[in-house]
Amino acid sequence: MRLSIPDMALVVLIGASGSGKSTFARTHFAPTQVLSSDYFRGLVADDESDQSASADAFDALHYVAGKRLAAGRITVIDATNVQRSSRSTLVELARKHHVLPVAIVLDLPESVCLERNAARPDRDFGAPVVRRHRAELRRSLKTLQREGFRRVHVLRSVEEVAAATVEVEPLLNDKRAETGPFDVIGDVHGCRAELEELLESLGYAIERDDEQRAIGATHPEGRRAVFVGDLVDRGPDTPGVLRLVMGMAEAGTALVVCGNHEQKFVRALRGRNVKIAHGLAESLAQLSAEPAEFRKRAEEFCDGLVAHYVLDGGKLVVAHAGLPEHFHGRASGTVRSFALFGETTGEIDEFGLPVRYPWANDYRGKAMVLYGHTPMPEAEWVNGTMCLDTGCVFGGKLTALRYPEREVVSVRAHHVWYEPKRPLLPPEELPPAADSVSRREPHVLNLDDVAGRRSVETRHHGRIAVQPERAAAALEVMSRFAIDPRWLLYLPPTMAPVATSNRPDVLEHPEEAFAGYRAAGVQDVLCEEKHMGSRAIVLVCRDSSTGATRFGIDGPGAVHTRTGRPFFAPDQTEELLGRVRAAVDSAGLWEELSTDWLLLDAELMPWSAKARGLIMDQYAAVGAAASAALPSAVEILAAASQRGVDVAELHAKTVARAANADAYREAYRRYCWPTEGLRGVRLAPFQVLATEGRTYHDHEHGWHLSVADRLVGADPELFATTRRLAVDTTDPDSTASGVAWWEELTGDGGEGMVVKPAANLTRGQRGLAQPGVKVRGREYLRIIYGPDYTEAPNLERLRQRALGRKRGLATREYALGLEGLERVARGEPLWRVHECVFAVLALESEPVDPRL
Repeated sequence: MRLSIPDMALVVLIGASGSGKSTFARTHFAPTQVLSSDYFRGLVADDESDQSASADAFDALHYVAGKRLAAGRITVIDATNVQRSSRSTLVELARKHHVLPVAIVLDLPESVCLERNAARPDRDFGAPVVRRHRAELRRSLKTLQREGFRRVHVLRSVEEVAAATVEVEPLLNDKRAETGPFDVIGDVHGCRAELEELLESLGYAIERDDEQRAIGATHPEGRRAVFVGDLVDRGPDTPGVLRLVMGMAEAGTALVVCGNHEQKFVRALRGRNVKIAHGLAESLAQLSAEPAEFRKRAEEFCDGLVAHYVLDGGKLVVAHAGLPEHFHGRASGTVRSFALFGETTGEIDEFGLPVRYPWANDYRGKAMVLYGHTPMPEAEWVNGTMCLDTGCVFGGKLTALRYPEREVVSVRAHHVWYEPKRPLLPPEELPPAADSVSRREPHVLNLDDVAGRRSVETRHHGRIAVQPERAAAALEVMSRFAIDPRWLLYLPPTMAPVATSNRPDVLEHPEEAFAGYRAAGVQDVLCEEKHMGSRAIVLVCRDSSTGATRFGIDGPGAVHTRTGRPFFAPDQTEELLGRVRAAVDSAGLWEELSTDWLLLDAELMPWSAKARGLIMDQYAAVGAAASAALPSAVEILAAASQRGVDVAELHAKTVARAANADAYREAYRRYCWPTEGLRGVRLAPFQVLATEGRTYHDHEHGWHLSVADRLVGADPELFATTRRLAVDTTDPDSTASGVAWWEELTGDGGEGMVVKPAANLTRGQRGLAQPGVKVRGREYLRIIYGPDYTEAPNLERLRQRALGRKRGLATREYALGLEGLERVARGEPLWRVHECVFAVLALESEPVDPRL
């Protein structure tokens, strides 16, 4: 077994007394590298077994360990270390000196430890101590990585210990063997043309592909380029820069350190909650036109970049934001943070930018430090350091330093590609502004954003295509009926029905829902009462200024349908949102969620509040016609039968149809009640979609419903409770309870329930699991399929309904909704959010049976 140890590591041996830690340390490490607790007890008390001296012994041990770590030397701690409290001190010591803590665990059988202790005269404490050590060790095994150990090696037998070898690996930033010569290049920020010009000025030959795109560069004298980071964002061609630099790095003609923009770029590509600012929107837009393979390659490349390099035997250090001497060659979160971001004084200058701490003014180190990050008009030496960011993207220059010659080489920017907040140069010294600098405002939408064939890249479901004809249909709806797009942050997905049941009397049944999720590997589901209302998205602002400052529009928020249409007139919307705002305030959610706005997914009741026209023109008309015609037909057929005419079969069928018609009328009437203005309107929220800076699909549905319950408590007249039941799909008793609950809900005509993965966003065995399936009641389905759908021939025909397209549509719309919410939380421009919203609406026009 090979145990890899990073250079400069603090190695913590963990094991019960008698597990062989000291023998292992002597075998694999130099005597000077090992600090033994027994030895230090002997130093302070002349007796290695004197436990009363342990406090002083460990105090001395930690002091010596600190001195070794400060000098960058591997240090091994030989003690039992089975208690978390003793390990936490050592992990903190490693962090203080910016080295990586490593745990080597000797988890040997109790019998081995007891046998070894029995053979040593100084170990007379017996079996209870060993058992206690092993019990503490067992509890520790689950937490070592969470405690901060970067690597954990566990040896579980005498044979594994004997076969183990320890190998010291150099840190990723250790390039001391690379002696150059180098050409260290400052922040490029998407300025591909200027980078190509600079490389050619430095003597590199540019390599191009069949499309004449730069894909690499080599120097005839074997020189290598070293990039100080911030390759991406702001400039006109981030993909072109990445294509060139990645090719050089892969060919070995360039080294690249990570910049703060690369770090944020990767987080954005992975769907993390980052604020889309400082040129990131441009990079994402440019990258969206590239193939998926290139985007993946760029993400992996940027993610793999190291924060700083130590080169040429320690004579040269390259870090994006610079690096004080005591951080050189070290590895910790603090070192990485400084290398990427530097430090600030806590002050803000007159342009609203943080004031950088001038670490270079105090630098007295032996190594030359080259960096970027903070744009300067000229590259100048400060105490053996030089900032090479001369603001190319802001209209300055792209600069390189030849090493070891110390010669500065620069090329002028072709344009001002991005307007800086703080002026870099006097206006007369700047090149002309590029067309791209006159960027549209964040809330401005263009027809080109949505017209024609589109594809939207989502974090959870890859690329989703929108056909031109679907986009045209969505544009018609959006332009004629939808609310102001600045309020329109999200459209909910369609919901797929449960798999069709083979039971003789029903079309849908919960057992199919539980079986479907069980087959997908989802064990815990939550059954939620399905309210018969209309899907409503509620965006509520905390005060009158929030809408203007956050969304660019005055107002209290919006309440809209699943196709983006307003539910109410403006005055009624404002009244409803006032009550929602008061309930959110009463529940303490503004402070708890650290937000000034809240986006809720809900059901608005009664159904007739939105669907009055549908009920009157379609359902009520059918019910009225059936009630008028069928009773008379029953009477006529009964009279004919009394006269001896053989109409028994037709009479029975007509009687059944009349009963079905009565049941049909009762079904839709159940979901209608009179309202006057907002009096009688109920709102049943069931999910918190987003707040400022974050989304909530990583929260279990139980958490969302608990938030909804608090709103119900704050205003029970407006808010309605969503009843629910947790079900374990692998437990027959639990699924039986779920079935019984559904039968109770639907027994008197209730709509049914929705079954969802309890954990919310869930990946099943075949990818993204359905976010929920609806299991509708037998009587409710009369509204959907007609009064006579329960007749055997009709049921048999309906069992052949195809659900595949509907389920695929639900998954795609769900992924688009999540993507849009994550873009909202990251503060991306409206056109990026609306790309997802519009795509959901476009998919809604796909030819799918609307009754499903």
